[in-house]
Amino acid sequence: MAGVRRVLAVVLLAMLPGTSTSAVAAQAPPVWTGSWETAPSGTAAALPGAAVRNVVHLSVGGTAVRIRLSNRFGTAPLRLGAVTVALRRAAGPDAVPGTLRTATFKGAPTVTVPPGQDTFTDPVTLSVPAAADLLVTVYTPGDDGPATYHQTALQTNYVAPAGAGRAAQESGAGYTTTVNRWYYVTGVDVFGDNAGSVVALGDSLTDGNGSTPDANHRWPDRLAEQLRTGRLGVLNAGISGNRLLHDGTGPNALARLDADALERTGVRVLVVLEGINDIKGTPTADDVAAYADAYRALVNRAHARGVRVVGVTLTPYRGFSAYTAAREAVRQRVNTFIRTGGAFDAIADADAALRDPGDATRLLPAYDPGDHLHFNDTGMARIADAVRRALGPTGGLTAGGPTAGGRARWALSATAPPPARLQRSADRRRVP
Repeated sequence: MAGVRRVLAVVLLAMLPGTSTSAVAAQAPPVWTGSWETAPSGTAAALPGAAVRNVVHLSVGGTAVRIRLSNRFGTAPLRLGAVTVALRRAAGPDAVPGTLRTATFKGAPTVTVPPGQDTFTDPVTLSVPAAADLLVTVYTPGDDGPATYHQTALQTNYVAPAGAGRAAQESGAGYTTTVNRWYYVTGVDVFGDNAGSVVALGDSLTDGNGSTPDANHRWPDRLAEQLRTGRLGVLNAGISGNRLLHDGTGPNALARLDADALERTGVRVLVVLEGINDIKGTPTADDVAAYADAYRALVNRAHARGVRVVGVTLTPYRGFSAYTAAREAVRQRVNTFIRTGGAFDAIADADAALRDPGDATRLLPAYDPGDHLHFNDTGMARIADAVRRALGPTGGLTAGGPTAGGRARWALSATAPPPARLQRSADRRRVP
């Protein structure tokens, strides 16, 4: 079985930009790779004196972790009084005995994060398996103004209102309140022999609306299950209410592209499913050329960093309150550009995968949670399958080869930018 996994890893890596099968054959040194992400979506009231125990579900594992914490939307310096990490014990806020570690910041147990900025912890030696639940506990001793958070976590997290000393406790007994948001924590990197990561940039369809809470059934989670044998992490940069062309919930896709996608650790592939909120939102965005320009800009910026881009077609939503025939016509024209405009390296045709064969303007009922816009667990799995086929090799996406749609340009051409290294040199350092 180990031999089979090794062969699959070689095949998956061979389709990534700048990677050859012969290079994979030799055991690569451990590197930092993104294993989990959430994109900051706004702010909530601060929780002075509280400790928040955030539950995050890793995609790939390693022998050490480092945590990304954010004050991106804060208006005052953020003092983090304590940050700890631990493996979660089954459900709930209890840590697996013996796994709780205190994170430091350049050796110090506390740090102050300026407004508008993120920070990383020092490397924390902790062996974490793939698909593990990690507890990231953040204690904020004072009221430092609006707290940067991700609103739609679809994950139960835990709060100890009297948080002093609680971050260092394995027991979750003091965590008497629950929230469905992630506070401050926006990323987890792992150190190990992984191959890099895939980032999913999108809106509520990617954020997971419609899927079962606390089940990790968002389509990026399901994709992570399929890519795990190839040691590819999957990062979810979806924000419910986000837009491609205009600011909505969170900055628009172009404005947040670097921070939420291209600057994440070990990124090799960007998957873009974004635009339906512009079509159905206010003001209505019906200029298809504007969508084309935005998609091209996303791709060009990704290519400049050696990252390849999969475009995902926009799915049907007839029956949703904002649906109109005029907006449906815009969706169809945008999808025509995604499929045939030549902007993307590969196409995942989610529209074809999820639409009702009897009415192409609607989701198939088997994929519809009832609001006619989002996807249920079955629909999420279907999207993951479509993206997985676009990535290959089952879709034929090898160096220079076509996808099922016959349009992939995965191999670097003479005019394409040079491939980025798997990590920046600073990220190749070994954990001390």
